[in-house]
Amino acid sequence: MSPRTSLRTALAAALLLLATACGPVLDGAGGHGSDGPDTDVPPIGDVTPLADPRAWKGEVDINLPEPDIRPVEEDPTPALPATVTDVQGTKVTVTDVDRILALDIYGTLSQTVFELGLGDNIVGRDVSSAYDEIEDRPLVTQNGHELNAEAILELDPTILITDTSLGPWDVVLQVRDAGIPVVVVDSERNLDNLAPLTQEVANALGVPEQGKALGQRIVKEAAAVRAEIAKVAPADVTGKLRMIFLYVRGQANVYYMFGRGSGADALITAAGGYDVSSEIGWDGMKPVNDEGLIKAQPDAILMMNKGLESVGGIDGLLDQFPALAQTPAGENKRVIAMDDAQVLSYGPRTADVLNALAVALYAPDSLPKQDAR
Repeated sequence: MSPRTSLRTALAAALLLLATACGPVLDGAGGHGSDGPDTDVPPIGDVTPLADPRAWKGEVDINLPEPDIRPVEEDPTPALPATVTDVQGTKVTVTDVDRILALDIYGTLSQTVFELGLGDNIVGRDVSSAYDEIEDRPLVTQNGHELNAEAILELDPTILITDTSLGPWDVVLQVRDAGIPVVVVDSERNLDNLAPLTQEVANALGVPEQGKALGQRIVKEAAAVRAEIAKVAPADVTGKLRMIFLYVRGQANVYYMFGRGSGADALITAAGGYDVSSEIGWDGMKPVNDEGLIKAQPDAILMMNKGLESVGGIDGLLDQFPALAQTPAGENKRVIAMDDAQVLSYGPRTADVLNALAVALYAPDSLPKQDAR
């Protein structure tokens, strides 16, 4: 097993452990993990960045509107049977895609199926999939992100597409033992596998050409946003905001900092920030400590909004980690909190997420006033 594969496996296992240990992380209501209003974010190319990127203070909360579902083809005809070898090396033959389940921790897989034009065939959803087009489908997860075998089998799916971000894994094996084709796709979410992950889903559903078209569109849109971000973010690394990503679940006493190879590092960099994890040698996802925070000296902290809520907001975070007060981010209470199901989802929403984070970093005054505080 290569070092990259080992890290990917370890990260997936850690994320599954964190998600299942923390109970109901997402509420699934209205497509968001936050009770706040939608955040209408202007294009990064249309805003005026702050003269001093470090001039803003306080929390910026981002809750993107529901995704704009744009199928690359309406009602495509799948070429079946489709035989694929999934990410775990299992050869799977799919003969029927009339009743699809596509489940992962961020709702990326279900949206991908909709964008491929097969959304009408989805019969159930995970808690992170809660946009208009899918909200009438029954939930098959419970207590946050736990798969419910009974709920899944009751829907009589003809294919389950999932990854290792949801558990218990015994449920997936139970579904496979019931004779339902199970295709396990890559659990890693980053800018390098936007098209490959899309293609994995499309191949399993017998629509490879639609997968190619969708993958190209996602990559093109993300690249276009990154080009606009590059015009706004400081060119010199010393001018970029130093950033870390904290995963927090106060009710479960879970406090992690995501570093190199976690997906959060690539997200921060693509959004125009400076990811500190490489500089301080912070790999993967590890419990955060005062030493790491002081060494990182972040200018801004990126978090999931439910995580920030779970510790009582920024003041609660500072109470939990007094060392944060010794950093620019803590001193200025400079935190960007984004919807749990959006911030690391990648997939079809990549361009929107990157744009929103870049605006929050360099032009927070352009966001709705009630969300910039």
